Amino acid sequence: MSLDRLVLWRHGETDYNAAGRIQGHLDTSLTENGIAQAHRAAPAIAAFEPEVAVGSDLRRASATAAAFTEVSGMPVRQDKRLRETHLGEWQGLSGAEVEHGWPGSMAVWRSDSTWAPPGGESRVEVAERAFEVVDELDSAHRATALVCAHGGLITGLTARLLEWPVEMWTGLGGVSNCHWVVLTRHAVTGRWRLTTYNGGMPA
Repeated sequence: MSLDRLVLWRHGETDYNAAGRIQGHLDTSLTENGIAQAHRAAPAIAAFEPEVAVGSDLRRASATAAAFTEVSGMPVRQDKRLRETHLGEWQGLSGAEVEHGWPGSMAVWRSDSTWAPPGGESRVEVAERAFEVVDELDSAHRATALVCAHGGLITGLTARLLEWPVEMWTGLGGVSNCHWVVLTRHAVTGRWRLTTYNGGMPA
């Protein structure tokens, strides 16, 4: 078996997103706006008609996934391998606080996918654990799979699935809250192709 399509859906806005603070593995909650984003996007996600759905076990992702379940009736299995990048000592801080404590390190992190914040993990490491989940889905299902996760994980996983050289990974832009990425399988080569990046509903 192999999947024909993969939909990667980022969670809605959180209190930390709104405040400009770094979350990582911190288990933050959706804001009222984030809940509204999830309910607005859920019918569009359901229209992909996924055969299987799996998501991060962090509350911001599980609450977003619940909006999909409400519309589709399909449960979303949780998998901790789909958690956001662990950002170590930076978690809970603002960008300015990181720059004050680790001058220049934020720029290094943004430009080098192999570099990890102190006590944290790199984009490459995050992509590999997420790739394991997709590989398992790929061996057990056909048609479409939905993954409800986090922005940093989604960008790294997308680059990994497209088999981009690691030095090119940071060329992918961010994925907005409750927006999605769609990859489809090439019928001949079997390789993933990017068909939608940062797709979303009008605000």
